[in-house]
Parts: sequence; structure tokens; C-alpha cells
Amino acid sequence: MIQERTMTGMQRISAAFAAARKESRAALMPYFTLGYPDASLSTAIVEAIAQAGADLIELGIPFSDPLADGPTIQHSTQVALEGGMNVRGCLDIVAALRGRGVSQPLLLMGYINPLLAYGSTRFVHDAAAAGADGLIVPDLPPEEAEELEQLCRDCSLALVYLLPPTAGPERLKVVAARSRGFLYLVSLTGVTGARPTLPPDLENFIRRARQATDLPLAVGFGISTPEQARLVGAVADGVIVGSALIESVRNAQDPVKAAENFVSLLAKGLQGGRQFERPG
Repeated sequence: MIQERTMTGMQRISAAFAAARKESRAALMPYFTLGYPDASLSTAIVEAIAQAGADLIELGIPFSDPLADGPTIQHSTQVALEGGMNVRGCLDIVAALRGRGVSQPLLLMGYINPLLAYGSTRFVHDAAAAGADGLIVPDLPPEEAEELEQLCRDCSLALVYLLPPTAGPERLKVVAARSRGFLYLVSLTGVTGARPTLPPDLENFIRRARQATDLPLAVGFGISTPEQARLVGAVADGVIVGSALIESVRNAQDPVKAAENFVSLLAKGLQGGRQFERPG
């Protein structure tokens, strides 16, 4: 999918969801940890999954205490940190990906401490300059995000919030009103990681979210197979898969090809899978 760089980050994100919707399918958003297994390979892997059918890509900034992540992503971030990956290195990879022609929206997922250590203003400006389109900061609640929200607005980046399935109607409204680009629905209570089955109340959670916002709804956490992606994609606007992708790379003789094949299977599973359109 080709995105013109003359568009703003939020415009590119909106266009990615619109293009998938036009094809009667959910958008596919793989997650991958930058610097895993090393900087060069992670760059090649992201380039490969962009070519394999990703509509948007979530790029993880390694952090020593990733509270929302399960063992697979924790392991990948630890390996990346031990290899010397840091915030500046992640931004350099984003710029390198743009230089290689990767045009999909790129969203940096990182915890607040590394961003503050780098400097919030500097980080947002450098992220936009590198070619990022948005940020996901899982441990930053909207009530504490006014400064980062303003910085993102100034640079036309989307600041995306996560919403857990335990959120009540009022909390859902607050988070949905503050999120930009799309709303990230956490499919289950707990951390990231592949699960054998989807939560039984997931569809109801998605329907509740639709009543509160006309933003695209992307679902992550626990989705690990093409069949699960297909089921989620039938009722959501986007499907996020991270741990299972990293597992496909972990012991592969050819990590780049393994990632490409896995994302290709996910993309095929989403073809023509929409049951209904979001309102608006």
C-alpha cells in the first residue's frame, strides 16, 4: 500500500483504514520490536512485513520494564537492549525504513520513561522528522498526557490510547475522545502473548466501543493465528499481532523470510472478512 509522504501522520493512518475498509477487510497491523534480534535484522524484517501485506506497522521501543508485555515481547526487548538498541537507534531505524521505501503508517510503541529520558519535545519532533505517524504509550493515561498530546498535535502525529475490556461506559467515552488515529482495544485482561482462544466477550466489547466513537477500532493482545485474525477482523477495523510474529522469527533459520511468510498468512486470512461497517 502506497502512502504519499505529503500527508500528515494522522491522514496516513486514516487513509490506511479507509483503504482496507474499501476492500471489505480489517487493516492488518503487525507489531515488531526494533533491535530484535539486532538492528540490521529488525530493519529487514519490518521491510519484509511491509511488503507481505501489513497496512500499518507498530514498532516497539525496547524498555527494561515493559509492564503490558508478556514473556515473548519481554525477551525480544531484553535482547534488543543487550544489543545496544535505544530510543535514538529506533528513530534511526524508522528513518532507514522510509529511505528503503516503506510507506505504510509507522506507529512507535514505547513506555513513558524512555521518552521522558530522551526528552518529550525532542522525541516527538525527532519521531516526526524520522517519518513516524503516531505514538502508542501504554503506561500513560489520558489524565497525564496533556503535554504529549499537544506536542503530537503540533507535529500532526496520532497519540493512540489503549482501552481494556474492563472499562465502563464513562471511561470508554473519555479514552475514545482523547485517542487519535484509532482506538486500541485490548482484547483481554493481562499482558501481550499468544492465546489458544479468543475471549468470549470480545465481540460485545467491540460493539460497546463502537457506540462511543466513530474512530477505527483495532484489537490487539492474544491474537496469534490467521483464523483468530479472521474472526477478529470480521467485527473490528484493525487486527494487531505481535507476540506470534516474534515467535515465528525467534528460532527461524531465515528470520526475514519467516516473518514475511507469517504476515502473508495473516493478510490472506483477513481478505473479504468484514461483517459490517463502522457507523459514520
